[in-house]
Amino acid sequence: MPADRQTLAGCLFAVAAYLFWGAAPLYFKAVAGVAPEQILAHRIVWSLLLLVLLVTLTRRWHGLGGSLAQRRTLLLLSGSTLLISANWFTFIWAIEAGRVLEISLGYYINPLVSVLLGVLFLGERLGRWQWLAVALAAAGVANLALQTAGFPWVSLMLAWTFGFYGLLRKLTPLGAADGLLLETALMAPLALGYLLLLEQQGGGAWGSAGATLDLLLVASGPVTALPLVFFASAARRLSLTVVGFFQYLAPTCHFLLAVLLFGELFTDAHLVTFLCIWGAVVLFSVTSWLRLRRRRLLAESVEEPV
Repeated sequence: MPADRQTLAGCLFAVAAYLFWGAAPLYFKAVAGVAPEQILAHRIVWSLLLLVLLVTLTRRWHGLGGSLAQRRTLLLLSGSTLLISANWFTFIWAIEAGRVLEISLGYYINPLVSVLLGVLFLGERLGRWQWLAVALAAAGVANLALQTAGFPWVSLMLAWTFGFYGLLRKLTPLGAADGLLLETALMAPLALGYLLLLEQQGGGAWGSAGATLDLLLVASGPVTALPLVFFASAARRLSLTVVGFFQYLAPTCHFLLAVLLFGELFTDAHLVTFLCIWGAVVLFSVTSWLRLRRRRLLAESVEEPV
């Protein structure tokens, strides 16, 4: 495929992935009558089944077997499994609790958290303007904590669990779908056991409200796995810098859904905080792009024949 068509396909996959993630609250609102822990368990089980099918169709079982033989990989996957479980549960709980606005804030903050973790654990460096962007985001979070009745723990929980999750996955030699398959496989025995116990006790959601709810619970698999497949397809065709610019589509969708559709309260304190976060995102993105462009120009000038 020509380079321009590869780029176009990559952009379409990226838009599909982040719009899918951005629209996820609509799905979880549709199953809001089910307890968050049950939705999480169904999400794990049905995701595992779909990912098994995908890995079988793409014939990647041999590579997964080699990864399982490495103790370091298993330890990293165990840590990332706990983090993504906490992230998923917080996300589901927040939607059912009517706190989608905090989800939006969390995923706007997340890229800055990921950068900060890169500095702390991977020896990456930031320029002074990028540090200013991080400080501006921190000021926005502090403003919300001081001006409202509660600390924005949902936003910070989502940002930091996904940030640390990304850090561990960066250290794990596995692709997106392969890694999620192993993570869900680690979680599946507990999830399936929990669902079977609930059904035995008569407290399970499966079969309790008709075929529509059952189909919605089965759909938790595609809702989880498909955007990840789209993301992996985009990442293979685009640079991570380009993919990074698309990541703000999801929290923007969350923000619009929270304010325009779900009718969540948007106060002056929220406005100040979001202005700080949006300013930090723009500042960080522009300065990162300029630094990358400078490095490329420098590399090209060095490679030019004398």
